[in-house]
Amino acid sequence: MPADLFPGFTSHWIDLPDGRFFARAGGREDAPPLVLLHGFPQTHACWHRIAPALARTHRVVCLDLKGYGWSAAPKGDPAHEAYSKRRMGREVVAVMERMGHVRFGLIGHDRGARVGYRLALDEPGRIDRLALLDILPTVSQWQKMDREPDAYPHWRFLAQPAPTPEQEIGRAPIPYYEDLLRLWTGDGTLDAFSPGALDLYRQSWNVPERIHASCEDYRAGAGPDRAADEADIAQARRLAGPVLVLVADRFVGRNGLDPVRQAWTGTFAPEDTTFEIVPSGHFLAEENPGATLPILERFLAA
Repeated sequence: MPADLFPGFTSHWIDLPDGRFFARAGGREDAPPLVLLHGFPQTHACWHRIAPALARTHRVVCLDLKGYGWSAAPKGDPAHEAYSKRRMGREVVAVMERMGHVRFGLIGHDRGARVGYRLALDEPGRIDRLALLDILPTVSQWQKMDREPDAYPHWRFLAQPAPTPEQEIGRAPIPYYEDLLRLWTGDGTLDAFSPGALDLYRQSWNVPERIHASCEDYRAGAGPDRAADEADIAQARRLAGPVLVLVADRFVGRNGLDPVRQAWTGTFAPEDTTFEIVPSGHFLAEENPGATLPILERFLAA
């Protein structure tokens, strides 16, 4: 780990039934706990531009989700439950409990946000504040793709049965993932990413077990994750507040806040959800930390 990415943070290895999980922690040990969950195809390093500032007021835990970074990457199962957001949410709870935190705030980006809202729906007593960065609910995403088959092609590609996507990605793993990063940034380049963070992402991309894990993540999205959302909608379940939905104006928020607001209020968001938009591509915490950080700080302090 490049020393300058997380100054003052300590490294932690936590043993769980699916293997060892890696986290970095910073801030006073008696400060309010806050877990940061990264998205695809990144690692906990995506938070390096805002985590030290958040650690001034919180005990910040930056976790590598299962299958990513330095955390365990076990083989998937036929039902894709191992990489379901429900299972991954339980693992977040287990990690935080091992680190001494039963209730905590959660900021999630991309796949990490999907883990976050699933955890908050399943165990509302665990989460005191929930910030979701640049996503729509999983069920809403699939409904959009049902209407628009060409939307978000990587979702369908990665969710194909094994080993088709694993083999195709494996022929040139780094170009595949880097092309996605470029596609989702605001300026179409990798300039927003620090060399140290990119090095860590590339390490993960070159590991066959982690390529498989990222595919299983998306297979779970098409199967148990969508089913869990549909079941909760049928029961009219809602997230407990406070909730912040923060989107990028050049990605999920490209059509403004109204479609985002409609997707969330029509599914899981409580009436008092805060919606904000940031000038950025998909990677808000790295592309525009100057705008993203103050919004998160205000939300956490409210």
